[in-house]
Amino acid sequence: MTDPAPTATPDRPAQLPAQSPPVRPAATAAVGKDPGPGPAGAGRFSWWRGDGGEGTRRNLGLIGVLVVLVVIGVATRPDLYGDSNWVWDNILTILKLASVVGVVTVGMTFVIIGGGIDLSVGAIVALAGVWSTTLATQSYGAGGMIFTALVVGLCVGLVNGLLVSYGKLVPFIATLAMMVAARGLAAQISGKQTQMSANAAINGIASTNLFGIPLLVYILAAVVIAGWVLLNRMTFGRRTVAVGGNPEAARLAGINVRRHTVGLYALSGLCCGIAAVMLTAQATSAQAAMANLYELDAIAAAIIGGTLLSGGRGTIVGSLLGVVIFSTITNLFAINGLSTEAQNMVKGGIIVAAVLVQQFQFRSLTQFFGRNRLTT
Repeated sequence: MTDPAPTATPDRPAQLPAQSPPVRPAATAAVGKDPGPGPAGAGRFSWWRGDGGEGTRRNLGLIGVLVVLVVIGVATRPDLYGDSNWVWDNILTILKLASVVGVVTVGMTFVIIGGGIDLSVGAIVALAGVWSTTLATQSYGAGGMIFTALVVGLCVGLVNGLLVSYGKLVPFIATLAMMVAARGLAAQISGKQTQMSANAAINGIASTNLFGIPLLVYILAAVVIAGWVLLNRMTFGRRTVAVGGNPEAARLAGINVRRHTVGLYALSGLCCGIAAVMLTAQATSAQAAMANLYELDAIAAAIIGGTLLSGGRGTIVGSLLGVVIFSTITNLFAINGLSTEAQNMVKGGIIVAAVLVQQFQFRSLTQFFGRNRLTT
């Protein structure tokens, strides 16, 4: 005689069967994965539909914005865009205009992805430029000037990182204080005067072309490629995303959050040192007021490119496209003789629109595609 099946009582909950129905290995392996090509075509468009395709969607949207700007340029100045030689020269002008800010934006992107902010990048560029163009530094030649600019940028970035990580200062306050201090030190070193660069090798960086493309554009490309590899193919990049997304979870996972944060600000400072050499070459001089408002341009370009201000997400390619968009807007206003004030108002509107897109659009798209996948 078999025992009766157990019944549920308030003191004794119902027991589950001793064995669960067998599950096919193929079914369990497919859990959490794209179902692959099928009637709905989910696998065919997985690069576009899920969270992994968010960066692709945003970058394509930014390219669409560039196309719209070009169309506006053609419509407003058909006399200029009808000349193919002028069009090529104008493209190179836009890229040169974007080169210095683009290098700064690469470092800024890492800092923001890591959950921080750096308001001192413009001041660091000015300090590195002034320090590298003193008479004592110029006596060591081009190598000494470049070395000085890079070391000054790196050291100031390290100080920012130490203040944020170990001094427990809010990044906004720490870098705001550094912005004021670095500008003041640059003015003190230069005596509030413009320092001329007498080194032909440094000055030639801005005027040298390789295969018809300015050397400044090659420098920007090299920094962008290095930043992309560091963010997407190196452990440093994965740790940056983890620290920015959830610092406590990153700490529990074994990441030294403080040390990594110092490294992020040091990387930003190093990019500022590179930008200082480029900007000094363009102006053949350096002064305490150089690189004014570069911090706002870099932050805006990173936001336009999809970097979350709260940290944990961002792309180098998107940030680069953001820089190019702002440079194209500046160029478009210049060839049409429009005021700088109107240009700044347009930039402000673009920044607000980009933040709103971050908050609503892509989250809604992800939910929409997720619902479609469940119902097909």
